[in-house]
Amino acid sequence: MDRITKSLVVDFFESSQIKQVDDSKDFELFCNYTIISNEYNKTFDVELVTIGSGHDTGIDGIAIVVNGYLIEEIEEIDDLLQKNGYLEVTYIFIQTKTSSNFEAKEINTFYFGVNDFFSESPQLPRNDDIKHFAELSDHILAHASSFKENPKCKTFFVTTGVRNEDDENINAVLSHNKRLLENYNLFEEVQVHTIGANELGKLYRKTKNPISASFVFVNKVTLPEIEGINQAYLGLLPFSEFRKIIIDENDNIHSVFDDNVRDFQGSNNPVNKSISETLKDKNSKLFSVLNNGVAIVANSIKTSGNNFTITDYQIVNGCQTSSVLYENRNNPTLSEINVPVKLIVTDNEDVKSQITVSTNNQTAIKKEQLTAMSDFQRNLEQYYDSIEVGEKLFYERRAKQYSSDKNVVKRKIITVPIQIKSFLSIVNQNPHLVTSYFGSLIKNIGEDGSGIFERNHQYGMYYLAGLAFYKLDALFNSSELDKRYKKIKFFLIMLIPKIASKENLPPMTSQRKVEAYCTPIIEKLNDPITCKKIFETAIKIVERSGQNIDDKQILKSRAMTEKILAAYANEKV
Repeated sequence: MDRITKSLVVDFFESSQIKQVDDSKDFELFCNYTIISNEYNKTFDVELVTIGSGHDTGIDGIAIVVNGYLIEEIEEIDDLLQKNGYLEVTYIFIQTKTSSNFEAKEINTFYFGVNDFFSESPQLPRNDDIKHFAELSDHILAHASSFKENPKCKTFFVTTGVRNEDDENINAVLSHNKRLLENYNLFEEVQVHTIGANELGKLYRKTKNPISASFVFVNKVTLPEIEGINQAYLGLLPFSEFRKIIIDENDNIHSVFDDNVRDFQGSNNPVNKSISETLKDKNSKLFSVLNNGVAIVANSIKTSGNNFTITDYQIVNGCQTSSVLYENRNNPTLSEINVPVKLIVTDNEDVKSQITVSTNNQTAIKKEQLTAMSDFQRNLEQYYDSIEVGEKLFYERRAKQYSSDKNVVKRKIITVPIQIKSFLSIVNQNPHLVTSYFGSLIKNIGEDGSGIFERNHQYGMYYLAGLAFYKLDALFNSSELDKRYKKIKFFLIMLIPKIASKENLPPMTSQRKVEAYCTPIIEKLNDPITCKKIFETAIKIVERSGQNIDDKQILKSRAMTEKILAAYANEKV
């Protein structure tokens, strides 16, 4: 491995706070993170896409993206199908080699494994990781009638060398294996990529850059000077230019939607269905006068005549409109439509919040609910930021908002899904439901009575839940706890308050009671020895319950939760 690649690998491990093992395994994680980060624009756990050694069928990394989400469980596929009414799927396969050569034999081994993955009669022995991804794939393919189009298959063979594009042997091997994959008639498109050290370095550096978009903005007016706003424009963007703001070079929709707790509400939402019908109608040109448009807030802008480049931007209003446009991006009628756009350049968070609330009135979200949701997310982020004792964690209310911040350790980022799953595991004691994240778990989020992100909730319990997840993840990462138990992490998190406190859960609306309850537990979690004892005790309780943690169906049952709670014998640490 060359010196530059080594330094990039070290940078990745330091910024991710992951324990290094050896050059080969470290390079696998580095490549999996780098490749998938350029194909998938949300925060993810690289270990979830990394294939364990032994019977790995020649594959080091797999990611399956469905409707813009990295899938971990079958239930997520079902939830997304119900929510959107279709499946849009991309498979990503990665093989890495620390050698500086591109060997035809090794490339063949990789593609044999990928072909075997899709075979109805696989020949290669499979480890648990491959079996898991194959189960996800089989479930997806069983719903082929719901495909928007056939899946895409993207393959990446990575080494630390330099690829000779004129090597006839390598070119023949790649062409042959691409044809074999195409012969399955499963894919809309098959891509084969060979990545060398130089390309890999560029891709890794790209993961650290803030999002930016360049487009031509002709039909606009400049708004008068406004306090708190650097520049502001109002106008119409042809979809051919607007797509540069919402769609990346891989044809994926950008994660630029502010406060992404609920995100796109699905094609079956009445308002979104109406937007889609307008786009397909013979009078689609009326879109610009029928639609409220999109509000974009950027931290910085560069202009040269009508050429605009915006950096670190968010769409604070227009998630639904943008998502429906994305869904219909290949519809020829979109070439005739213009999107109403309000572009504001400011770094003032209060101004951003006001814009979000004042402009979000198109979908069926009550204004007071939207205000509470937006304020709660920002306040929760600030609460995390205010913690000065113990671990400094970062609440990510917007996807990849910390990607360009070199001072933020990736493993210390608590994403919205992690926050929801950890909090509800503790407060509602329902870790068996977390696999349904895209369904019932977030259906009524933010509403009074939903149990999470309610306007009068205090923030201490949220931080406690995030800290518990981080500490447990760190113990798995350092191998201080057997990674076999990682699959039941939310069951373990559920037990933390019981083991670490003699008190009952307080009402979430009382700041005094919440802080008094959470502070002693947080202090115990911040003590390495005590923290480890707490989680070791939790594991013993699970073992004593007699539940088979390798049975995926049991993990999703209320019965498992109840038996684990019943096995708790008032142990305290």
